[in-house]
Amino acid sequence: MHDLIEGLVHLLDLERLDDNLFRGESKDIGGHSVFGGQVVAQALIAAQRTVDPARLCHSLHAYFLRPGDMKAPIIFEVDRQRDGGSFTMRRVVAIQHGQSIFNMACSFQAHEQGVEHQDSVMPEVPSWKDVPSEAELKEKVRSMIPEKLLKIFDQPSPIELRPIHPTNPFNPKPTEPRKNVWLKAVGTLPDDQALHQALLAYASDFHLLGTSMLPHSMSFFQPQVQSASLDHSIWFHDNFRIDEWLLYAMHSPWAKNARGLSHGRIFTESGKLIASTVQEGLIRKR
Repeated sequence: MHDLIEGLVHLLDLERLDDNLFRGESKDIGGHSVFGGQVVAQALIAAQRTVDPARLCHSLHAYFLRPGDMKAPIIFEVDRQRDGGSFTMRRVVAIQHGQSIFNMACSFQAHEQGVEHQDSVMPEVPSWKDVPSEAELKEKVRSMIPEKLLKIFDQPSPIELRPIHPTNPFNPKPTEPRKNVWLKAVGTLPDDQALHQALLAYASDFHLLGTSMLPHSMSFFQPQVQSASLDHSIWFHDNFRIDEWLLYAMHSPWAKNARGLSHGRIFTESGKLIASTVQEGLIRKR
């Protein structure tokens, strides 16, 4: 299992072409195009490599412009917009075949003492110990999986996901637009907070858009459903380890005009809020 997370870390270890230019590869995890979380994570790594290591990302805001080609490398161009006394700003553009497929603005800050409060309580959910993994849940619906998707479903993941109150993606029933998922990297990682941030950025794209489909009996695996992430934002609130269990609590407050909005809060097992996410995505019935 440790080889899986090492493979993901290697995927995020971009090749440096110039001071502000990096190249990355892609891994097919079963979609029609490059997984959005991969591009966000790689763009964050590219930006971080142009920043003082003492400064960590506290927020990022990204737009997905075109589907990524899994067979072609991705070039990440970093614009060093500002190096201030307290904050560092970067803009990253991901390019394939001469066109921008993604752009992101991100801000970095060194640790600083200040006022503190947390007015967000972790949902009361079963412990990860009492929840089956997504891999185990897939076995229960194996007979419903089309032959061409079996190879994708059988791929082991470097991020273990344990959804609470899972739904059947091949026969979804309408439920309230809320979802809670335990998540953790499947191996032990070095004590590198920038790496943990990038891996959480990768994992934060799982299940978020799908939350806005829950009341409408829709899922990614229905041929009549067209879906895609349009934008993605993350705020990092505190240090954490993604090789320890985290709870991803998601809620979709709105959907209309073939778009759905989802909010996410990510907690440590002890209930500390370490990150927040927001994503808007396309959800369209053909």
